[in-house]
Amino acid sequence: MEPTHSALIVAVAEAEPVVAAHRDRFDRAAAWGVPAHITVLFPFLPPADLDEHVLARVGQAAASVPAFWCTLATVGWFGDRVVWLAPQPAGPFVALTAAVTSRFPSVRPYEGAFDEVVPHLTIGHDHPRAQLQAAADAVGPQLPIHARVTSLRLITGRPEPGPSWSTRHEFALG
Repeated sequence: MEPTHSALIVAVAEAEPVVAAHRDRFDRAAAWGVPAHITVLFPFLPPADLDEHVLARVGQAAASVPAFWCTLATVGWFGDRVVWLAPQPAGPFVALTAAVTSRFPSVRPYEGAFDEVVPHLTIGHDHPRAQLQAAADAVGPQLPIHARVTSLRLITGRPEPGPSWSTRHEFALG
């Protein structure tokens, strides 16, 4: 099946050994084939619109933010429904989102659903609080996680069961 959605993410391979088992249980995106990541922009453009001009503009956005180190050392919550890891510093992730949205002003993070976009790596969501808390308790002692961020990844897929998401393009940071 053809992909219906696209996203711009920073994949965090260093987090996989710590969060993969929990994401497999509590984050449906893991079952779609989406790696542990920090979202820069979702949804992005329809996959059919991802032409060379779009790729060039995303590449310019990525190149405008220098590569950086981040640390995932804190477990956070959005209410009782989402447990996540907070990247520090958060500023470069915010800068990536701003660089992309300045070039694509019609595309808003999470379709404008939130006043503030908080960079985060989801461990799990939409499960009973006790299960998510157990995941958070298991992850906590394995922190901090240190990662070098050198690229922005464009992925495409379908938000439904089955591993449909794959990397369409990778853009080097500046």
